Amino acid sequence: MEFETVIGLEVHVQLQTRSKMFCCCSADYASTPPNTHVCPVCLGMPGVLPVINQQAVEYTAMTALALNCTISEYTRFDRKSYPYPDLMKGYQISQYEDPIGLNGWLVIEVDGQTRRAGITRVHLEEDTARLTHRSAPGEGAYSLVDVNRSGTPLMEVVGEPDLRSPEEARQYLIKLRSVLRYLGVSTANMEEGSFRCDANISIRPEGSDKLAAKVEVKNMNSFRAVYHALEYEEKRQRKAVEQGEDIFQETRGWVEEEGKTVSQRGKEYADDYRYFPEPDLPPLSLSADWVAEIKARLPELPEAKRDRFMTDYTLPRYDASLLTSSREMADYFEACLETGLPDGLAPPGRAKAVSNWLLGDFSRLLNATSTEIGDSRVTPEQLCQLLDLMQKGTVTGPAAKQVWEEMFKTGRPAREIIDRQGLSQITDTSEIEEAVDQAIAANQQAVADYKAGKETAVKFLVGQVMRTTRGRANPQLATELLKKKLGEE
Repeated sequence: MEFETVIGLEVHVQLQTRSKMFCCCSADYASTPPNTHVCPVCLGMPGVLPVINQQAVEYTAMTALALNCTISEYTRFDRKSYPYPDLMKGYQISQYEDPIGLNGWLVIEVDGQTRRAGITRVHLEEDTARLTHRSAPGEGAYSLVDVNRSGTPLMEVVGEPDLRSPEEARQYLIKLRSVLRYLGVSTANMEEGSFRCDANISIRPEGSDKLAAKVEVKNMNSFRAVYHALEYEEKRQRKAVEQGEDIFQETRGWVEEEGKTVSQRGKEYADDYRYFPEPDLPPLSLSADWVAEIKARLPELPEAKRDRFMTDYTLPRYDASLLTSSREMADYFEACLETGLPDGLAPPGRAKAVSNWLLGDFSRLLNATSTEIGDSRVTPEQLCQLLDLMQKGTVTGPAAKQVWEEMFKTGRPAREIIDRQGLSQITDTSEIEEAVDQAIAANQQAVADYKAGKETAVKFLVGQVMRTTRGRANPQLATELLKKKLGEE
């Protein structure tokens, strides 16, 4: 029997506000000692009263609008009761009946195919405290509670069960993270916990609308983990059905070290949480004028920017998609096209040259050093100076790569590095001719191959010339000299 996989994602996003959701404690708790960013409100002390963080409401509305949601005219907070030790009050202030955003969508692209994945709702709540589980000889297992995170504004984006594969789920998360970072509402970093995903997955026979029991998968802290956890769970459920076993509605956790999911507990239902309106917070009325003002402040989002890059700079869709996947990369790219140029006009081919450099050598070094482009020592002006020197013939392509390595490491300008290391292009025929003679003498097999009609052999010999000259020889001149000498032999 053929099965279809059905996946819906619930994404929790820590909002980048200065204070917590319902009190004045700083939300910047990372790397601080435990239980130092706390007050009676986030400690859940009796008699305290919460106050709504307006910035968090605005950030949630911005996100909902960017995800094509309808903004509710009326929204309220509810109490969600559950007895976990990381919940100081014994309940969480969340939204249930009346969320801020409803009925949106997110466009994803997988294998060249574009699909629209529905967004059920976007709502706002508070984060929980953080538990650290430990064990020690003679003491057994125990848990420590850090309340610093408790009360941090937490936005939840609940997706429709429209995803049909682990890869679609991964692309959905990548796209959502990009939107959040463009908006500036969150760092959206999975490894740091500011972007957390719970996945609901079930299967059904191909062509049927009858689903097997839904399983929720937690404890996934990277896009890779989400992909592999869903891939494992998809196979586990299919194998169970084929063998006549029952699939139970439950919560399972992903164990990275073992590459599998394990059962954690039976899945709760909404009734288990005993939702009721939060009595200490007033409902909010979101006026049409306020929503329009928020919408007017939205930045240009990834899809619109990608399409503009294709139109304005005649870039291929592939280049434009990669450049706009990160707002910082897109801004850097456009800064390169504006810097040092009269009236902001780029010379012919500059856009593609900048794109090639950013997506090639620049991205390679950023990834190798785990550096964000905004933290790079190389400014857009300095990159453009290197491109100009290449265009003028001051430095060859191979030598420019050496210059770039040093620029990235030190932040020094290209001209200074070229002069210090003697990397300017060699155009003197006699100097190149000497390297050509060495290449011919040391590579007789390549010479024989060329004379036998193998044209590609000359490329190998040019490479030897470039190696001898540390990439400084003019490649065109080296090729001409090689062909001339080989023809004379």
